[in-house]
Amino acid sequence: MCDTCGCNITDGNRHLLRADGSHRKLTAVSVLNKLLQHNDAQAEANRALFDRHGVLVINLMSSPGSGKTSLLEATIKALDGALRIAVIEGDLETENDAARIRALGVEAHQITTGTACHLDAHLVAKVLPKLDLENIDVLFIENVGNLVCPASFDLGHHLNLTLLSVTEGDDKPAKYPVMFRAADAMLISKTDLLAVLDEFSPERAEACLRKLASNAQVLRVSSKTGEGMREWLDWLNRRLEHYRNLRRENRSLSPAVQSEGRRLHGLARPDVRFKPETA
Repeated sequence: MCDTCGCNITDGNRHLLRADGSHRKLTAVSVLNKLLQHNDAQAEANRALFDRHGVLVINLMSSPGSGKTSLLEATIKALDGALRIAVIEGDLETENDAARIRALGVEAHQITTGTACHLDAHLVAKVLPKLDLENIDVLFIENVGNLVCPASFDLGHHLNLTLLSVTEGDDKPAKYPVMFRAADAMLISKTDLLAVLDEFSPERAEACLRKLASNAQVLRVSSKTGEGMREWLDWLNRRLEHYRNLRRENRSLSPAVQSEGRRLHGLARPDVRFKPETA
């Protein structure tokens, strides 16, 4: 998959492959593994910086169109300044999402990846000098819309939040286990549409998540009507309090980066199976 599309290489880490870069004489496979190692090192540096300033960082992941930006807009409005928020947006092109956040008076920086289907730690690091970390409580990183690759790259964040829109199938956690297994919480979004989308069952979606041995909290939210916003903000405030308690003990949080997804970007070949099997 990604060995073919080349999404491991972004504008953040491309310098490592130049003629004067440290990986110029390596094979393709070893380059991919080295890039992952460099990503992990940069992620640890990012997280150490966030921790020094006490900034909780949450990675928002989902398929395109599930309502990540709408959730951020509704969250900013509902908080009404109770928490100091900043946002990093990731998309292949345009600044549309960052502009929506800035329109609410909140600092937002857009990363356009070109062809890469995920953010990585080097791309995030390029934005950090622009942020006033001393005056931020929570930094949201809205990753590129994709249910596969974003779960495999540590950005230096602390928590993963995965959205599942009711306009998608309720079996998405079963079909995309790498993404949903990484989630610290799963938000079922656009619940105002459930009245006309009775084929989507929140109970079936949660059952699919539980079959992944995940105990992540499941929340139901409508950014349009405000349904479930109180529960979402309660979750956010509890996690921020927990993080601050850890920092008082000089401890931190690490995200659940999915090793099985990373194999698709590195040495191992994807496990391709065809069903039904032919004789």
